[in-house]
Amino acid sequence: MARKGKNYTDRMKGPVGECELCTRQKPLTEHHLIPRAVHGKKYFLKLFSKEEMTHRRIRICRQCHKGIHRIIPDEKELARNFNTKESLLADERIIRHVSWVAKQR
Repeated sequence: MARKGKNYTDRMKGPVGECELCTRQKPLTEHHLIPRAVHGKKYFLKLFSKEEMTHRRIRICRQCHKGIHRIIPDEKELARNFNTKESLLADERIIRHVSWVAKQR
């Protein structure tokens, strides 16, 4: 994956807090449960309001965030099938990843 700028990694780090998935105390990032790439697509505009698309987020650590996008790289699939925290945690692949991350430092 190509780097997205010199300070991309630094921009991904937010305030330290508890990850909503693995519960570790780490710098947090915001994961859009409905990815920004689909906010302008007609299909998703029919399903969700602009406000709902913008505000439906969870605060998670970088390892959990990267894992979600590695396991489910298709943003349309994320928006259709994994647009709640509960739906993410219902997927066996995500559960395994989060369990592994929770054991890391």
